[in-house]
Amino acid sequence: MVKGRRLPVWLKMQRASGENYTMVKHVVLENHLHTICTSGNCPNIGECWNAGTATFMILGDICTRACKFCATKTGKPFPPDPHEPERLAGSIKTMQLKHCVITSVDRDDLADGGASFWSDTIKRIKEVNPQITIETLIPDFDGNLENIQKVIDAGPDVISHNIETVRRLTPIIRTKAKYNRSLEVIKFINERGKIAKSGFMLGLGETEDEVAQTIIDLYAAGCKILTIGQYLQPGLDYMQVVEYITPEKFEEYRIRALDMGFGFVESSPLVRSSFHAENHVKAH
Repeated sequence: MVKGRRLPVWLKMQRASGENYTMVKHVVLENHLHTICTSGNCPNIGECWNAGTATFMILGDICTRACKFCATKTGKPFPPDPHEPERLAGSIKTMQLKHCVITSVDRDDLADGGASFWSDTIKRIKEVNPQITIETLIPDFDGNLENIQKVIDAGPDVISHNIETVRRLTPIIRTKAKYNRSLEVIKFINERGKIAKSGFMLGLGETEDEVAQTIIDLYAAGCKILTIGQYLQPGLDYMQVVEYITPEKFEEYRIRALDMGFGFVESSPLVRSSFHAENHVKAH
């Protein structure tokens, strides 16, 4: 997040410290793992790590895309680490997690976008942690449904794919990704009997009508869980914040989505896609 710009009082974040925070940090470093919490400069790292939870990021920490909102490193990734699934599964057991969230960088350099690695990772986590519930936050795999099916077949409980922003702003802030393609991914997940989840950011210059239409589009695609949060500029080279949306407006959108029929909606300024994710596995 860019320093020096005064944030509204409602964007105050919990301090990143405490016994659980230290434990999570130790496990992540000791096992050479990556998290979107650190790679993405998540504002909730204090709250989540203090609660003993983290969103693990597989397939390295270098993304093949360079989206204008995301702080994750971009460039030429290293080959996938074949030992990463085992280390991750063991770390989850050490942390005694009942629910975990797994995401990844985009790996357009790999023939299947990393789908086979995704599958192997999910299966190994479940073998080592048989009582675990799993949410996967997946890339679009270029819309290749066979690759998405590989993730589905591995048996995660919730499959999330973020649409990130409204249709008009998609080509401005997302590299390679397309609005309709993301809707197709969500639709495919839902049609295969999995809980489909998505999320997007506010404060990039979208209108209220565009937000309403995005909510409608996601619901029509079969999305059951929705997260809406405030965009925060992670660095000088990224899109600037156009507006800080008030908590009251976030609540309006939450009620609108629930009235439409979504099973679970998280909508407030500090919400991110994996925020309180342990509650989402029960949504239908």
